[in-house]
Amino acid sequence: MARPPLPPFTEETAREKVRLAEDGWNGRDPAKVALAYSEDTKWRNRSHFVSNREEAQDFLTGKWEKEKEYRLIKELFAFRGNRIAVRYAYEWHDDAGNWFRSYGNENWVFDDDGLMKERYASINDLPISEDERKFHWPQGRRPDDHPGLSDLGL
Repeated sequence: MARPPLPPFTEETAREKVRLAEDGWNGRDPAKVALAYSEDTKWRNRSHFVSNREEAQDFLTGKWEKEKEYRLIKELFAFRGNRIAVRYAYEWHDDAGNWFRSYGNENWVFDDDGLMKERYASINDLPISEDERKFHWPQGRRPDDHPGLSDLGL
């Protein structure tokens, strides 16, 4: 099952891959998002480790149960061959209504079919007040005219 764009990446195809990942995660459908990862995908997400696609789906299910009103922006940082580095920020709140902006960096490695086989994420959570939020689009895909991270000064 190929997931274009395929490596080796150009700047254009790397940007496209990043936006497709952002769109998928903003859709918050764990089963659908997990299909972008190889069967034997390996992740490090904070202190959590994932060893296959099924575990990735379980991880995402738990993530989006905890992180309410999740909205994410990803930005290409670097690319080469079958690797892409991104920086990102997302906003969410917990069950008590406490808002956070989570900042992170990810390093991705893709197989020849364009499936992500490795994902290494480093993330920090910053408590914010509701009036400090910057991501206000309706749940789902970020509108094309919404500012990106650099435009927002993040």
